[in-house]
Amino acid sequence: MAKYRRGRLNDEVRDEMAVILSTVKDPRIREAFLSITSVEVSPDLKFARIYYSHLQGDLKEVEKGLKSSAGYLRTMLAKRLNLRVTPELSFHFDNSIARGAHIAALIKSLEFSDSEKANENDAGEEQTEDQEV
Repeated sequence: MAKYRRGRLNDEVRDEMAVILSTVKDPRIREAFLSITSVEVSPDLKFARIYYSHLQGDLKEVEKGLKSSAGYLRTMLAKRLNLRVTPELSFHFDNSIARGAHIAALIKSLEFSDSEKANENDAGEEQTEDQEV
């Protein structure tokens, strides 16, 4: 299968899974505010690794909810996509969003400390100018 076709299929599975997850009634999934970050479908279309992030809830509980709903999610995916083989779904937590937020916070704290140093330097220069006059 052409590489570009797999890329389109990855995007299509990601979009459909986002819609399907919004219909799941399991509170472990519904209350977690899941977001599908990416999907990797194997070249033979038998397996799909679905990467997700969540805003609330315990990671272990969310994983249990996804694992118990995997059969239902695969069935719903088969109904929505016209594929010869519906891939077996495996869910993996993606912490890239949390990691990105942490890095952004670190950068912001560095910018804040740099601006404090600049203010201290400006104040020090003003004092030396006043002393010279």
